[in-house]
Amino acid sequence: MITIIIFGFLFGLIMQYASLNRYDVISGMATLENLAVAKTIALVLGVGLLLLNFEISLGWASYHVKPLVAGGIVFGGILFGVGMTILGYCPGTLAISLGEGSLDALFGILGGLLGGLLYTVLLPYLSGILGPDFGTISLNSSILNNYIFWGIAIILSVLFITLSFWMHKIEKVKDNKWMWAGIGIAILNTLVFSQLGSNRPIGASTSFPYVIDRITGLTHNDYYQAIAPHGKWELIFLTGAFLAGLTGSLIRKTFRFNMVYERWTKYKGSNKVKRAVWAFVAGFLLLFGARMAGGCTSGHVISGGMQLALSSYVFAIVVFASLLITGKLFYRK
Repeated sequence: MITIIIFGFLFGLIMQYASLNRYDVISGMATLENLAVAKTIALVLGVGLLLLNFEISLGWASYHVKPLVAGGIVFGGILFGVGMTILGYCPGTLAISLGEGSLDALFGILGGLLGGLLYTVLLPYLSGILGPDFGTISLNSSILNNYIFWGIAIILSVLFITLSFWMHKIEKVKDNKWMWAGIGIAILNTLVFSQLGSNRPIGASTSFPYVIDRITGLTHNDYYQAIAPHGKWELIFLTGAFLAGLTGSLIRKTFRFNMVYERWTKYKGSNKVKRAVWAFVAGFLLLFGARMAGGCTSGHVISGGMQLALSSYVFAIVVFASLLITGKLFYRK
């Protein structure tokens, strides 16, 4: 348990260091006004896919590839992108920002808990739109020749790293904290994957249906039984992330209770009730979508991307497209 909290604390500190948990930064990606998150993820994938696959090749870790459940990933990715754009947080960054005093993150969490509850209740009726399930498909399972596998992996790594620095160049920002954060997250996730770590990837969204069932006892069904071990791990992990957000902001004297941030005021005004309502709705969409897809930014895009999992790349593409479309429609002056 202590190890998991430490992992979560380190995750929170790294994200906070580069301000990657902030509403203005994440929502700014939807309008292409801030590329910090996008270039960090690209760098994480570029560095992380080599580190992780090398670790697995040594027998120090295992693959945990998510299945390509087409309907769930596409429809879930769309909902996730809409929620992420409006909320300005991911499931993993909500805890960090709450630790910093962001009250809109609290309403996003409450909406996410409702989304996790409703998804669990409705799951038996959603099977028709979640499939078909093509199973776990990754570069490792598709390319049996070791030399070809590593050749492709190295090429992909170079492409991701090049993409990250290209985005940094066109953004014309001198701050390099994103770069160190990207390397840090890649190393941290590799450690979490290891048998000496947690023998699983970083993740966050499973904690929401787990927590709401523990509180209400309304959905203690087969789905809950399947996710309970993962949900418990992620809850402990996010507790560490929350403590990192709180500790870091107190040390830097930046802790503030705040509901409305600059970008929201710019596009939607300063009404706190309006922001709270939208944060709740967006949190609901974010988590309902994450559960449909079987993961979120950390558990699918980053962890799955490092494993070169097809399902995670499809999810990332759908989420990014949904993010851009929603950003164009929602953030209008």
